[in-house]
Amino acid sequence: MQSVYRYKENPLITPEDVKPYHKGFEVIGAFNAATAKYQDEILLLLRVAERPVTNDPNLVSSPYYDLIKKQVEVKTYDRRDPAYDVKDSRIIRTFGERDRFLGLTSLSYLRLARSRDGRHFTIDDEPFIYPFNRYQTFGLEDPRITQIGGTYYIYFSAVSKIGIGVYMVSTEDFKTYTDHGLIFSPENKDAVIFPEKINGRYYALHRPALKSVGNPDIWIAESENLNYWGNHRHLIGIRKGRWDGERIGSGTIPIKTESGWLEIYHGASADSSRYCLGALLLDLNDPSKILARSEKPILEPEADYEKKGFFGEVVFTCGGIVEGRTLKLYYGVSDRSMAGAELDIDEILNELGSVEKR
Repeated sequence: MQSVYRYKENPLITPEDVKPYHKGFEVIGAFNAATAKYQDEILLLLRVAERPVTNDPNLVSSPYYDLIKKQVEVKTYDRRDPAYDVKDSRIIRTFGERDRFLGLTSLSYLRLARSRDGRHFTIDDEPFIYPFNRYQTFGLEDPRITQIGGTYYIYFSAVSKIGIGVYMVSTEDFKTYTDHGLIFSPENKDAVIFPEKINGRYYALHRPALKSVGNPDIWIAESENLNYWGNHRHLIGIRKGRWDGERIGSGTIPIKTESGWLEIYHGASADSSRYCLGALLLDLNDPSKILARSEKPILEPEADYEKKGFFGEVVFTCGGIVEGRTLKLYYGVSDRSMAGAELDIDEILNELGSVEKR
């Protein structure tokens, strides 16, 4: 898109701006934040990733939340041991026929950043949501926030050895929260809940991670109460050989327009795992009906901070703020920092192209 305006203050928040919560740890990521307007502030609920500081390059550490001790503990692995696969800087696995996941190299939790102008943020000293049960022992990732009335529903990827599921809590004041438990069981992530009922039912988009057959596509589900979801249907799939040819997932909370529900989603290309953002338009009265889909990305890695980082060539959104016909999009860059941009909603709608209805 020609009219994307990236904030000159970008990146808005970097790991260097965030004080570590754990003693002996360093912050390596402050990114993929959910967004909300609360009172007179714009809130970013950051995914903050921390890892233990080590001076031995042969060792790699894996932090986890110990359910018995109710604190973070650390396991250490030797990179030189042929039993361990550590070539992905984020994950530790075993080699061989019985390849299995051992842990992550960082622990993520959710922490609030606050702003009055949407560009300059102060960051809370402590987490707002921190691991607290067996589904979250390896951390909390990539939150979204849906406001319905005066309640803010916060849901995120809960990571543990038993898988990645979508967990939900709710708050009215961003000081305390109510626990609703898992709303989508493993393997699932990238869920977004529509901000109002449609014909008497709530709707959500989600992304099952299929292990045998199928692709990482976007599905749609319904609920009467936000806690229990059913009538799951495949909504839209990857497009082989294109910018969204490897995996796709929902990003922003769906935006209600006169043309339909506008969803900003992410897609990764198969050749380079380059993450871009595109748009999807769904019917106002039946969001399982696809009206249009981006032929080309509406935002792709171009700026230096989007191309270089912990995992480069990535723009990834978990939310935005709508003001009039402008979408103030907040997005993670290179799995490291937060950035902001403004996009014209009418231009997005005008550029949408047709799509096969499957």
